[in-house]
Amino acid sequence: MEVIFDEFGPEKILEVYNPKVGMHGFVCVDSSALGVAKGGIRMTPTVSIEEVAKLARTMTWKNSMASIPFGGGKAGIIADDRQISPEKKQEIVQAFAEEIKAICPSFYIAGPDMNMAEGEMETFAKANGSRKSVTGKPKSLGGLPHELGSTGFGVSHATIVAAKYKKLKIKNSSFTIEGFGNVGWFVAKFLTMQGAKLVGVSDSKGSIYNKDGLIFEKLCNIKEKTGSIINYTDAEQHPSTDIIKLKTDILVTAAIPDLIKAGDVNEVNAKIIVEGSNIPMTSDIEEVFHKKDVLVIPDFVANAGGVISSYVETINGTPEKMFKIVEQKILKNTEEMLKTSYKKKIMPRTAALEIAQERVRKVCKVCKI
Repeated sequence: MEVIFDEFGPEKILEVYNPKVGMHGFVCVDSSALGVAKGGIRMTPTVSIEEVAKLARTMTWKNSMASIPFGGGKAGIIADDRQISPEKKQEIVQAFAEEIKAICPSFYIAGPDMNMAEGEMETFAKANGSRKSVTGKPKSLGGLPHELGSTGFGVSHATIVAAKYKKLKIKNSSFTIEGFGNVGWFVAKFLTMQGAKLVGVSDSKGSIYNKDGLIFEKLCNIKEKTGSIINYTDAEQHPSTDIIKLKTDILVTAAIPDLIKAGDVNEVNAKIIVEGSNIPMTSDIEEVFHKKDVLVIPDFVANAGGVISSYVETINGTPEKMFKIVEQKILKNTEEMLKTSYKKKIMPRTAALEIAQERVRKVCKVCKI
């Protein structure tokens, strides 16, 4: 795999090292046409420049589609946070922040991603020397932490619009969630508040299913006390991977990438798939679902609540203002995408990309018109 350069970018790729602390990372500024590149930092033992560049391009479209003044960017640090101490992790994040001062926050604004949260963002901001260099900071530093649930809140509103287009009433519609971390937990919370019926959920230990519905509060207590949703009583137990096969109106993906493979398509029993996670399937598989009349809401539209929250943080907005703006933008952009999709008879991802690319082309001086 290699980085693909085209009319949109990437504009800059910076690779940095600090051998003394064992830090090796990179930043990809994919596009600054709409503003400073924005995207989170992920920390995994396998993250690569190619992976970061691919994710940075997704951020270009996500930020464009969300109608916020950010370009697309992403960063990665090669480290396994399960094998190092919290102190060592902090040292690595600090070294990374110091090394990318040349482009952050002038060309790139960081944020949390895989294995990076509020505490790491605080370390990053202090080491970089600028609070403007990162979002997702603690409240004490003027932040709007993603732990408030902005991404899951946005996914729930994308789901509401999708249900309307499939002529489903969200109240009493059944839904399943792959993953019960930050995103999945908040999606479950907000959709049950709308009257939807949670019938299945998974985590790394397994999945559970009850066609009559799971009690959200009970599920939360069991997850907190035992560490897994599989200890929920009064539900069928299945392997984690079976979550995509369970009968439901709406399947929300909220955890791992490449969840749905080509061979899984005929086993999915949902009318709507909402991509709360990044890249849960390829666009080719989305096309197959489109032909089968299964509505797929693409990741860069559905899960844009986090980056919209980041934008609100940069303008010193309150949590109340953040939730209001996330709701407005997700509803508006999902509606615009689906209106284009249905009118042109193209899959939603294609419609969203057309809208996002046109917005970038309008302001990009180096793009071919």
